[in-house]
Amino acid sequence: MKFNGTLIPLEKGQTLLDFLKAQNYDVTKIAVVLNDTIIPKATYNDVMLHDEDTLEIVRFVGGG
Repeated sequence: MKFNGTLIPLEKGQTLLDFLKAQNYDVTKIAVVLNDTIIPKATYNDVMLHDEDTLEIVRFVGGG
């Protein structure tokens, strides 16, 4: 899978939520783009990841 521009191995049968937890992401502070589609947070546990997927994570940060 391509993750934030880097090819990484993917565990079989892994949901998006499982992947995000394994990467220590706080799902309340990120947005997920999977194959050019924004994924709603409510569906993270229903989305299965595949080797051919492209996943981008965007973190929300404050500033001024």
